[in-house]
Amino acid sequence: QSKITMTSTSIKSNPCQNRNETFESLETILKGPRQDPCNVYGSGPLLVSDVPKKARSSEGGGVIMGIDEAGRGPVLGPMTYAAAYWNPDDSDAIPNGFKDSKTLNPTQRASLFQKLKETPEIGFVLRVLHASEISRNMLRKDPYNLNAMSHDSAMEMIQAVLDAGVKIETCYVDTVGVASSYQTKLERAFSGHGIEFVVEKKADDKYAPCSAASIVAKVSRDTITESWKWSESHFEAKGGKDYGSGYPSDPKCKAWMERNLSDPVFGYPDFVRFSWGPAKKALKEEDCALVEWEADEDDDENASSGKGQQMSMNFFVVAGKGDKNKQPPRKKRRSECFEKLGLSKVTSILNT
Repeated sequence: QSKITMTSTSIKSNPCQNRNETFESLETILKGPRQDPCNVYGSGPLLVSDVPKKARSSEGGGVIMGIDEAGRGPVLGPMTYAAAYWNPDDSDAIPNGFKDSKTLNPTQRASLFQKLKETPEIGFVLRVLHASEISRNMLRKDPYNLNAMSHDSAMEMIQAVLDAGVKIETCYVDTVGVASSYQTKLERAFSGHGIEFVVEKKADDKYAPCSAASIVAKVSRDTITESWKWSESHFEAKGGKDYGSGYPSDPKCKAWMERNLSDPVFGYPDFVRFSWGPAKKALKEEDCALVEWEADEDDDENASSGKGQQMSMNFFVVAGKGDKNKQPPRKKRRSECFEKLGLSKVTSILNT
């Protein structure tokens, strides 16, 4: 049984109890249907593997950890974040050959990922941000950008490992944004835990734990993308899953998006990041249904005249008789939709 639990505002995950449970939970995330409610709201899954014996706080010194991501730029599919860690005393048991996953071919990455999974001395964490989660975050009223999501995902994984009873001695992070600012942010967030943070560009090519995390992230994203199960029950992709890498510059990706913009209201399936430029452009060019969000007339007038703050204060003031400053109630303008359809409010219900 998977240990993954999700809510609309946070992610919690207990570590798996053994390697078999880790394999089963990982297989569910990579190849199974996505768990509700992440298709509609909330966050994607966070998987914490079983904890290696020497990585537990009671079994010796702290571990070395690496963090990296995959799938930051594609318009299709998820972004995956991963962490990998082990006790330095177990270094002889760690497989050789970990490098930045982008420098390896798929066969080499798959081979290293299999070795990593079969090495009980290595613990790892996987955080999946599905396209639907990325779109919701970036398109909301106050945009939650990809850098902020990346930083928060890294901190979620670090906290999950600490919560599992693991002491982290050094954490290597492949930077997102300005390295010094990111490192300061991490040091403040985990002050008191005694973690030395090393945040650098190309950290996945310099430090073995970071390289291992890169392998977990990349292979996981590729597997999810290749094994994708449409959440839209009636959707049949034209051309199947021949969408290439999912990057906007990939000809296969471009052709797939052109073929599969089929719904005039919803546009694409939730495999597509609607917040990405190519998706927005395609929706406009193909004359998909335009949705206009009407602001209240009062709000527009108050914003332009600067009266909003004064009216908000008046809400808390009880006016006395004859108070000249008392604001008379204003009738709100009805929505244009009601006007067009000739709809009116129900004032009474007659029983017949």
